[in-house]
Amino acid sequence: MANAALTHADAPAARSREPLLQSKGFLGLLFMLPGAAFLLIFLTYPLGLGVWLGFTDTRIGRAGVFVGLENYQLLWEDSLFWLSVFNTILYTVVASVLKFGLGLWLALLLNEHIPFKAFVRAVVLLPWVVPTVLSAIAFWWIYDSQFSIISWALINLGLIETPINFLGDTTNARITVILTNVWRGIPFVAITLLAGLQTISPSLHEAATLDGATSWQRFRYITLPMLSPLIAVVMTFSVLFTFTDFQLIYVLTRGGPLNATHLMATLSFQRAIPGGQLGEGAAIAVAMVPFLLAAILFSYFGLQRRRWQQGGTD
Repeated sequence: MANAALTHADAPAARSREPLLQSKGFLGLLFMLPGAAFLLIFLTYPLGLGVWLGFTDTRIGRAGVFVGLENYQLLWEDSLFWLSVFNTILYTVVASVLKFGLGLWLALLLNEHIPFKAFVRAVVLLPWVVPTVLSAIAFWWIYDSQFSIISWALINLGLIETPINFLGDTTNARITVILTNVWRGIPFVAITLLAGLQTISPSLHEAATLDGATSWQRFRYITLPMLSPLIAVVMTFSVLFTFTDFQLIYVLTRGGPLNATHLMATLSFQRAIPGGQLGEGAAIAVAMVPFLLAAILFSYFGLQRRRWQQGGTD
């Protein structure tokens, strides 16, 4: 009898839970909880700790005290910090523009009917698949001042007389690291834009061709507008990856020569770990956040454009 009474008492509660379990919003929230917990532990906490350290004079092996904006005031007067900001912006802008231009050209090429298309696509992905450190070490050998295969080939062709100092000259080093980053980033841009190109209906191009549109007009008025939302997202990720690049620079140049390739990420590491100034290194890392937020806003407005194109409201 007691069990029966409990069963009857639990029945209304069970019936009240059924609509909740069938709610899409509740189920969506339930499925998002593991991912949210993961981000909270491995992303939010380190970010919050980094922001806090930026307001302290913490050193390796010694707990710091709150110093307010002192670290940021020191950075404001630090010429090396501003050089790293210039290097980072130059590196990001030039590399991102080159990756977009070459990646879009490659995507348009791969979208055509070419022999061995599947094999070519797989080969194009190789620079993106190879670990950054491994490819950076390979390029370090290619750019070696004495044993560079590029210098060897140019000397044997009679185009130059002495080896090129790729990583020892400030201008050459900047160009070198940018080109290496472009080589690594083109596959991501190309394959992603290729996926977007294949979602565009061929009937649109056929109709435009019948109306007398040229190849450039079809690209400008059909392909580019249809790809613009995807371009916004791809370029946002490209800018984020490039702006926060660390491994490539650290392996190739360590920020040299004469700090010509020091990015904000590498300078933050140098000040925090080898230099022991955790507070100052954290402040440099936090100073990168406004630039990253600007890239995210760029993606957001790109998605807003997509919403407008599709005539939707969400």
